[in-house]
Order: sequence, then structure tokens, then C-alpha cells
Amino acid sequence: MVDFVNLERQWAEIKKEAEKRVSKVFETGHYVLGEEGKKFEEEFSDYCGAGYGIGTANGTEALQLCLMAEKIEQGDEVILPSFTATPTALAVVLAGAKPVFADIEEDSFLINCEEVKKLVGEKTKAIIPVHLYGQMADMNGIKEIAEKHSLTVIEDACQAHGAEFKGKKAGSIGDYGCFSFYPTKNLGAAGDGGMIVTSDKNKAEVLEKMRNMGQKNRYENEVTGLNSRLDEVQASLLRVKLEHLDKWNEKRIELAGIYESGIENKCIAAKPFGKYGKHVYHMYVVRCRERDALKKFLEEKKIPSIIHYPIAVHQQKAFSEYGGESLLETEKAVKEVLSIPLCPQHTEEEISEVVQAINRFRK
Repeated sequence: MVDFVNLERQWAEIKKEAEKRVSKVFETGHYVLGEEGKKFEEEFSDYCGAGYGIGTANGTEALQLCLMAEKIEQGDEVILPSFTATPTALAVVLAGAKPVFADIEEDSFLINCEEVKKLVGEKTKAIIPVHLYGQMADMNGIKEIAEKHSLTVIEDACQAHGAEFKGKKAGSIGDYGCFSFYPTKNLGAAGDGGMIVTSDKNKAEVLEKMRNMGQKNRYENEVTGLNSRLDEVQASLLRVKLEHLDKWNEKRIELAGIYESGIENKCIAAKPFGKYGKHVYHMYVVRCRERDALKKFLEEKKIPSIIHYPIAVHQQKAFSEYGGESLLETEKAVKEVLSIPLCPQHTEEEISEVVQAINRFRK
């Protein structure tokens, strides 16, 4: 049986180094807002090509904090794709604003800039492009719209650690870049964690207070904020993993190449993505008009798969009050996409096994 991901193998790669680093945290007895967190903020923001990093409890609150820092609130609108994980829209709602859903490009699953242009109105305050599956959205198009209408750009880079747009890393192009370190991400913690990166010193200083309940000093609150801090244990582990990230991403790209060259079933589209730059394959996704039958077929072969995402956000009951027109490409994608096994710890033989099974579908 091929695992969808294999975090046990990943741990085996870094166990000795990680145990040593994490043990030092326990020896200090300092678990929140300490040296490990500071060093990771510096190292990760430098990796992204941004000036500052602000650790948070998770990726959702990273997005929410950026909206709050921009004073985006009730009555304001934020444009984002509907073809994404619900936390992207949830962050907008938690900030008090209205999510406005844009359709996606057919060939990339990424937010369609031409559709974004149609949605900008007097109440629009920000755009959240989602770098989905490990590939970056059209940031030139997004920035052009934002500059024309004086809008804030918040990159949802929660699935794009190390991805690039025309040579620039995810998180470094917008006003803010937001990351999740959920365990299965390209750079994952042993639990929840998140990060905001920005090259604006003033924005960084505000966010440092806001992620710590708005405190300038202990018991002295200058602004309102959240209790959303990246703890020292997670930061120490993430520092170790960051040293392996490029190597792991290159392995993902190599394994994705086996899928792209090996899948020959005419029922299934497995064309290469990375339309705008380096794709780091957080997920490897195929399209199939008989997606549900394909998923069942793979299950019978003991090959796991996951649908990312079976219900678009604008179709979710929790977001029904925000309306939204029919989104043709989004609604088509949710019926056809299927994520198949891919992680850096997979072997070429395991990926080839998946390829062989897919090629036997409907044969």
C-alpha cells in the first residue's frame, strides 16, 4: 500500500537533529516568544525574500491579523477565490468583512485576474490570491489591479513554501504573505503554526503587537489583537526542517515529473502546472470527468486519494449569506479534481505503482 503522505519517514530523516534542538527548548523552560521563535522568524523571512517575519498560531489567524492590521472590517469587501480551503474565507469573516468570490483559471485552478477586475467595487479593500497546490497565482495581474484601485494584497501562501513567481518567492510580492505550518505542508510543524512575512517595517511592528493580544509590553495594550503566537517547540522543529525544505521541494518536483511523463490514460488530465513559475507540488492533482469512479478504483488498489476540494466555498452552507454568482470553472473543478500520493519521502517505485494503477483505469 502507498501512503498519501509519510511523516514517519520524514521524522526518521531529521530525528537526531530535531530531538537535540527541541530538547534545548525544554532545558531553557522558555516556551513562548523566545529565541527559537525569533531566529525562525528571521530565517524564514530571509528564505522568502521578505524583511520581517511574525510567527502566529496558525495560517488562518495569520490572514485574519493582516486584515485587522489594515483595519478591514464590517462593510468592507475582500476578493478571493472560492476554490480554496475554507479558512481563507473564514479569516475574512472573522475580521468582520465580506468575502467576494472570484472564479479560477481553467488550466491552473488559480484565481482569474480578469474575473477579479469585474468584482472590484467601492467597498473592496483587499485581494487574497491563493497559491494553490504549491503554485503561485498571477501576481503581476493581481498587483496591477491592486495598484490601480489602492487595494491591499495578502498572499495566501499556506500551500506554497518555496514556490516562485518569475523568480520571486511566495510571500514576498504582496503587502503580506501568510503561511501555515500544519504538519502535512511542505514545511510542517508537529501541530499548528503560522507565519506572516512582510517587507514593511511599520506593518511588522504592528503585527508583532497584534499577535500578542495587542501588547507593547506585558500588561500594556496599545491595540486590540489576538492571542496567536508560534511556540518555541514548534519554532525549533521548523528551524531544523527549513534546512531541508529546498531538498524536499526538489524531490517533490522530481516525483511529479514521473506522474507527468507516466500517466497516459486519456480519461485523466495530468498536465504540468507551474504556469507562472516554480511549482513545489504541495499536492499533485489530476482531473477526471469520472473522478468519483477513479477514486473508488484507486481505493480498491489500496491507493489513497483526497479531493481538494469537493465543495467550493461559495457553495458551503456556512458562507451562504455572502451570496455569489455561479462560478463556472470553480464548479467544474470541484467535480473533477483528485489529489494523488506525493511527498518527498515517497520512492520512485511507489509513485510508479500509482501511475500503473491510473493507467489501468477504464481499460
